[in-house]
Amino acid sequence: MDIVIRPAREEDLDDAGRITVEAFVGDGHTAPDSSYVALLRDAGRRSREAELLVAVDVADGRVLGCVTFAVGGTEWADIAAPGEGEIRMLATAAAARGRGVGEALVRAALARTRELGLAGMAFSTQPRMTAAHRIYERVGFRRAPERDWAPFPGMDLMVYAMAF
Repeated sequence: MDIVIRPAREEDLDDAGRITVEAFVGDGHTAPDSSYVALLRDAGRRSREAELLVAVDVADGRVLGCVTFAVGGTEWADIAAPGEGEIRMLATAAAARGRGVGEALVRAALARTRELGLAGMAFSTQPRMTAAHRIYERVGFRRAPERDWAPFPGMDLMVYAMAF
């Protein structure tokens, strides 16, 4: 399967939102009744206020996955410091998993970080997102346990980071 990673377009937003909700809720990472679901679904807002990258199947134009990219110190960055990039809400459609979509999205965000002249990346992940952890480690990210945090009680997040 040939894929291209590019900034999301208006026609990609519904699929990007649907895929993100399906990945987070469907895989049990977010409760279906969580207020976070509305944020996951709102790909338009992520596209306007941060950068939303999509993985698209070259053959038929289908959106296969997406990731939100933000610069540290901006509204969409949870853990990245100014001078770092951050990825949020990495999601791959169930039918496209195991085909390199998630890794391609991570590598595209890494390239974007370098393109902007930032000093590195840092981002959060849930401990049970083990498939994503394997991607991060394969790409070269390392755990930064000293930066682990909890946005609210019971939601413990791990941080991965890379300095350039």
